[in-house]
Amino acid sequence: MSRIGRKAIALPKGVEVKIDGQHVTVKGAKGSLEMDVMPNISVAIEDGSLKVARANDEKEVRAAHGMTRALINNMIVGVTDGFQKVLEIVGVGYRAQMQGKNLMLSLGFSHPVEVVPPAGIEFACESPIKIVIRGIDKQLVGQVASNVRGYRPPEPYKGKGIRYAGEYVIRKAGKAGAKK
Repeated sequence: MSRIGRKAIALPKGVEVKIDGQHVTVKGAKGSLEMDVMPNISVAIEDGSLKVARANDEKEVRAAHGMTRALINNMIVGVTDGFQKVLEIVGVGYRAQMQGKNLMLSLGFSHPVEVVPPAGIEFACESPIKIVIRGIDKQLVGQVASNVRGYRPPEPYKGKGIRYAGEYVIRKAGKAGAKK
């Protein structure tokens, strides 16, 4: 049995969960998220907590059991606290700034890169080299952060580019290291 799937999800105050067949809706202080659950997975509210159970032990159903529980838990955390990813910009002349709700990136191209946030995502620039991406949908926050990082991923020789906060970039020696 899935260790994660067996755990009950505690419902914090202010969170409303509505189960309509295989459709789960979670509403909280920060917004609302919806998800369709796989047919052989059942979701029920018992004693103020949410339980996820599976109908049989087929391989696909076992695999989806823990994942479904984790996705619903991420929905509950998202509508109460929200999620954020922090990106750092490394490189001379590389910077970010806000223009309304849009993010303007100067990354050494001949033109600035404008990033328009999708619905439910909010950008913030704490400094010209630090970007914060916030939202209630964990998957969407991660995908937008990955897309922004993709404009100029960190390169291995000087480490210039956009990286996640705390990310370690493996550096290469370059030409000078080969002559010894």
